[in-house]
Amino acid sequence: MPPLLHPALPLLLGATLTFRVLRRALCRLPLPVQVRADPLRTWRWHNLLVSFAHSIVSGIWALLCVWQTPEMLVEIETAWSLSGYLLVCFSAGYFIHDTVDIVASGQARASWEYLVHHIMAMGAFFSGIFWSSFVGGGVLTLLVEVSNIFLTIRMMMKISNSQDHLLYQVNKYVNLVMYFLFRLAPQAYLTHFFLRYVGQRTLGTFLLAVLLMLDMMILIYFSRLLRSDFCPERVPRQQHKDKFLTE
Repeated sequence: MPPLLHPALPLLLGATLTFRVLRRALCRLPLPVQVRADPLRTWRWHNLLVSFAHSIVSGIWALLCVWQTPEMLVEIETAWSLSGYLLVCFSAGYFIHDTVDIVASGQARASWEYLVHHIMAMGAFFSGIFWSSFVGGGVLTLLVEVSNIFLTIRMMMKISNSQDHLLYQVNKYVNLVMYFLFRLAPQAYLTHFFLRYVGQRTLGTFLLAVLLMLDMMILIYFSRLLRSDFCPERVPRQQHKDKFLTE
């Protein structure tokens, strides 16, 4: 069935609108003093609140999907479950919402890395949504959201100038462990799996290309994370001032 007529479209629309409504609700919450005075920080704070909510829901959901359907760890292309399919639709809706939010807020140039990531992620997720293949791969990819819970806490504390708080100091070590377990390890496993599609003109080849680009981005982010949290003396002063949006 052509994608334009696909029954998954209402699921994508519903998920996208859900995150839009959630953002409006979260905007009613009080802001930290350091955030309130700066419109850019205010927008970024609200954007991260939605990201935080998505990470909690999708991270736990992905773990449950793997627990309920463990064959997703092996049969990455063919393993399927209704819960996993709905999770991929849910997260695709988030990426659509966040892309629109970034562009509509005039932050496309400053947040271009996020836009590139979102476009690649949506391209990969749509293969599972519209062609019902590699749903297991999409679920394994979303294990990264467990790591994003702690990464988002880190970014929110940086925006509110709370790097000296005990919670930040504890979280940066927890974040490092989670980065290895739920970001680097799943990506390495998926890359190893998709390398079998090298030279084949299949959907797997397209997903391998997307995965390799995401691998590059993840390694770049990891190097920034290490420099910022564990070698701050090596970070240029200008980055200390302006890079809170991406680091």
